[in-house]
Amino acid sequence: MGTAAKDFFSKQDQEDIKQAIMNAELDTSGEIRVHIENTFSGDVMDRAAFVFKQLGMQKTVLRNGVLLYLSVKNRRFAIIGDSGINKVVPDNFWDDIKANMLTHFREGHFTDGLIQAITSTGIQLKMHFPHQRDDVNELSDELSFGKD
Repeated sequence: MGTAAKDFFSKQDQEDIKQAIMNAELDTSGEIRVHIENTFSGDVMDRAAFVFKQLGMQKTVLRNGVLLYLSVKNRRFAIIGDSGINKVVPDNFWDDIKANMLTHFREGHFTDGLIQAITSTGIQLKMHFPHQRDDVNELSDELSFGKD
């Protein structure tokens, strides 16, 4: 596993993560993105919120986008949900997902941790934002990377 953000996950791992996003979004109008970069300075939640906006995730019709943000060299991650999803998920929902991710990450199972987080997020999105007949994929399912 390389240290550059683009090389942190193998091509197969990237495909598996993308497939998890596509599967999670299959029955929901919600949108999930994964962004990986090498490093940042400051607070991880502030950085994730900046990336969320930079990716245009606040522009979904129902405000139901979710960003999973990872900084490889800082060894930090965050989850940002837009206002629509944050209104309907349980108070500790993101904390529970982050705790589960951390368990996987500490064991070196980064792909598994992300896929499980994506799957759990998708279940909540499906419950609160079921797929509509006229639903379109508003955001890319591709992983995005910081400029390294």
